[in-house]
Amino acid sequence: MKRKLTFLLALSLGPTAHAASLTVFAAASLTDAFTELGKAFDARTGHTTTFQFAGSQALRTQIENGAKADVYASANTAQFDPLVKAGLLNTGRPFVSNRLAIIAPRTSHKVTTMKDLTTPGLNIVIADRAVPVGDYTRRMLSAVDRSGTYGKDFSARFLNNVVSEEPNVRQVALKVQLGEADAAVVYSTDVTPKLKPSVRMIALPTRFNQNASYLIGTLKGAANAQAAQAFLSYVLSPEGQTILHRWGFGKPQ
Repeated sequence: MKRKLTFLLALSLGPTAHAASLTVFAAASLTDAFTELGKAFDARTGHTTTFQFAGSQALRTQIENGAKADVYASANTAQFDPLVKAGLLNTGRPFVSNRLAIIAPRTSHKVTTMKDLTTPGLNIVIADRAVPVGDYTRRMLSAVDRSGTYGKDFSARFLNNVVSEEPNVRQVALKVQLGEADAAVVYSTDVTPKLKPSVRMIALPTRFNQNASYLIGTLKGAANAQAAQAFLSYVLSPEGQTILHRWGFGKPQ
């Protein structure tokens, strides 16, 4: 049965005489991984895939307002499920997971531990609450408060140091890269080879971290439904998953 499924998947992803132009709306944290994955998918199928990367909440709003897309990949269910309920999106599939990371400029030593994040006068950047990583960040802060490890009011003192709330996670990471923030909360996958030389990772205890579950689905009004389904199949295929894992994403939750 497994060989049969692999054979059918290979057929569905093979070159087609009806090459299509495909539009994929995807969470900003998927930028590097999906760019590589899209090139591999296009080479295999003959399709031409165009990506629009932004905060999942911004992409959801665009779809609700009539933006044309064939596939939507969200960093959480909160931005995905309302589109399904509204009849705009087909039921999705979890395809990767992610974890949070705390970063600081490599040349600065203002923040070396979690405790330092509440030092008065620090400049911290996080994502807006509506952005999936912003929601996961606040869940992490609540977990720290409940533990009492750094005091019951850790989150209040942390948030008092927040100087900016960005519309997507890549904007958060950029602030640290440019030296405009003393610390920030991003996904572990955002510490890319390009960013790594500019930042340091601050240890985030596993018990406080959050599992981010990503979903992908095809739009009900997709102009190229067959190509959209082929892209989804490729993302879930061993080849697609290998590319995603190479960029640091975990297995679907």
